[in-house]
Amino acid sequence: MNLQLKKAILKDAEELFNLQVKTFMPLLEKYQDYETSPANETLEKTISRINYKLGDYYKIIFNNMLAGAIRIVWWEDTTRYRLGPIFVASEFQGKGIAQQTITMVEKLYPQATTWELDTILQEKKNCYLYEKMG
Repeated sequence: MNLQLKKAILKDAEELFNLQVKTFMPLLEKYQDYETSPANETLEKTISRINYKLGDYYKIIFNNMLAGAIRIVWWEDTTRYRLGPIFVASEFQGKGIAQQTITMVEKLYPQATTWELDTILQEKKNCYLYEKMG
């Protein structure tokens, strides 16, 4: 699998934002979770993720194409880390990209002893992935 993580920079913000909205829109329409859905966020939120000092935001590149993104945040002076959002565009899903991305992130941050994330409990495939990854 030709998978890479590349740190997002400011010029990536609009493309990442558009892909995030496209990827999360079916879940927003299904659950109508307007307050918390990444599909309902603003471009400014994506920019703040890229610029945040206690976190990193990566583009997920699959076969030289933008397939999604993942954000990692940490608490200062701790080994507690958080994933989120993580998303893979629908046309790239089912290829093991999210699983491989999480494995790569764990290797990039070996100091992390605790990982946290949020997901929609009704979305069984998401829950299965996160439980499988530990």
